[in-house]
Amino acid sequence: MTPDELRARTRSFALRVVKLYRSLPRSADARVMGKQLLRCGTSVAANYRGACRARSRAEFAARIGIVAEEADESGFWLEMLAEAANSPNGIAEGSAKRIEGANGYFYVDATVDPEEKLRS
Repeated sequence: MTPDELRARTRSFALRVVKLYRSLPRSADARVMGKQLLRCGTSVAANYRGACRARSRAEFAARIGIVAEEADESGFWLEMLAEAANSPNGIAEGSAKRIEGANGYFYVDATVDPEEKLRS
């Protein structure tokens, strides 16, 4: 997957998170978990964009580390919403499974060229 493709996918994920948040019930628990998901889910895309502008391998690795943490946290909140039965039509369950697979893209060895690692 190229950096541009990954940038588009993280942006698409962030937009889906926004739509999911808007569709949640108005209960207090759903709103609290939804806001947590909204913060970390949109942060994945924003921090990936920042990683693409890294000035060194070390900076790239550090920023990708943040992306991985935010993606993992997004998966946690999606699972929590699904288990608390707050997700309309099972949207959170499917998204949680997809984020688990996507997390593999963000674990990067700092000694590898960022462009080369993302292509593999």
